[in-house]
Order: sequence, then C-alpha cells, then structure tokens
Amino acid sequence: MKNIFIAISVLGIFIFLTSCGQNRNIKEIDLANDKSNFDSVNNQYQSKIYVAVSTMISPVETFNLYKDLIDYISSKLGVPIEFKQRKTYGEVNELLKEKKLDFAFICTGAYVQEKDELPVELLVVPVIDGKAFYNAYVIVNKNSSIKTFNDLKGKSFAFTDPLSNTGYLFVVNLLKEKRTNPEKFFSKTIFTYAHDYSIQAVARNLVDGATVDGLVFNFIEHTQPEKLKTVRIIMKSKDFPIPPFVVQKGMNPKLKKKLKSIMINLHNEPKGRELLKKIMIDKFIEGNDELYK
Repeated sequence: MKNIFIAISVLGIFIFLTSCGQNRNIKEIDLANDKSNFDSVNNQYQSKIYVAVSTMISPVETFNLYKDLIDYISSKLGVPIEFKQRKTYGEVNELLKEKKLDFAFICTGAYVQEKDELPVELLVVPVIDGKAFYNAYVIVNKNSSIKTFNDLKGKSFAFTDPLSNTGYLFVVNLLKEKRTNPEKFFSKTIFTYAHDYSIQAVARNLVDGATVDGLVFNFIEHTQPEKLKTVRIIMKSKDFPIPPFVVQKGMNPKLKKKLKSIMINLHNEPKGRELLKKIMIDKFIEGNDELYK
C-alpha cells in the first residue's frame, strides 16, 4: 500500500535508532496534563519564560545541545528559562498559538506554512558557516545504484515532518513540478520526525532515500562522521532562508529588546562564542522577514 504513514513504522525506527545512542537524563515536561491557561507572555512580572527548539536533530540531542546556551541566555537575561520540548514541528507551533511559549527556534517550513496563524514575530536568525541560508539534501545509501532523484521513482523514502521545509516541502514541490506527488512517485513513505533519524534510516537501508536538512547533515559530518559512512548525497536544493528564532508578538518590549541584544552579542563574549561553537553557529543577526515570503 502506497504512502504508508503508520505509527508502527515510525515507532519502530525511533526505538531501533535511539537504542544505539546514549540517553542522557533530561527534564520531562508533560504538557498533555497541563490544565492551566497561564499566558506567560502577558504575565506582568514575567517570573519565568518558556522556550522550545524544534527537533531538527532528535529530541534528546536537541535538548542536550541547546540547554547550555539557553541556560546562559537565561543568566544574562536575569529570568529563568524553561524548556517545553516537543517532538513535532506542529506541536511546537500549537504551543506558540496557545501562548505557552515566549520564544522558539522553529523550522523555516513551520514558520512559512503557519505564519499567518502564529502570533509571533522574527527575533533573530543564525549565521552558520558565514551564511543565513541553508539547503535540503536528498540522500541515499552509498551501496545503492541510485544516482539521481528520478532513480528514486518506485522506491521507499523518508520524510522528516509534514511542516519541515527541507525534510518534506522541498520534495513535495519538486514532485509538483514533475506533475506528480509522493503517493504516486514513491512505493512507500514514512515520517521519522528528526533529520538524524532519516539519515540513519538511509544508512541502515530501512528506506532507499530521504530528504534532510543540510545543516543537520553537516553537523553530523563534523561531530559524528561515522554515521555518514554509508550515506551519499545525490541532490542539493537551492538556498532557503535559515530557520529563525521567533518571539510572541505580545512579549514585553523591554524583555524582547534585551533578549535580542543578548543573542546578537553572544559571539562577542568568550563564553557565548564557546556555546555557539558547540552547535556550529557563528552568530545571530537580525532577520529579514521579507525573505520568508
């Protein structure tokens, strides 16, 4: 049956892939049981603010990578910052809509697709390897005979998230140009909900191909190159505006200004540079919202 988006497949990949890594202890926040209607943005005293980072890398790795940076920003801001981490881009967007987040690092696709519905505004964007742009990579197993995107016709394929620009929308639009769609072009498709899971699915021959975030691919290439030994890039997209940091439109103006200043100046401080280097970000700069249109 074509276009298989079944929970069993995704759960199987999740369990199989995560069992290979070390699971560090992280604080779990059960938002499903959060019955409060607390609007942190409009809290006059702003005793705590909340952040989420979309899981472009696996949820545990995302938390581990960004926690130290968020803690440092919190110390500079003088306000406790708490993670409200979620698995999917859509769930992070829902938290933003419900005003249960003050700011978030979200995917370009998630920002563009739901921009009109999200009560947010652009705060800053990261510069990585000298650029505020990024690309989608279409990958296959090195031992595969697949050489071009067209060779993937009739093959199995991994997407990341329905709101992911590089992990879904890029290929959907590519197929539209070919007057087809994923259901017709591929034999089956799955969602992995993290770019590194898609990479591992290809590396382990669980699927024939995948579309992934080039930033994540490059990060893994730099930090864990052994994970890419059996992976080959067959296509790169055009440049897309990089995933942004956004804040609620109702955030206290003084708090927003201070937060923005802290993030833009991180690269000017020794500790800030050290934390940015950990996640391979050069610096943060003001973003141009027009690019996302």
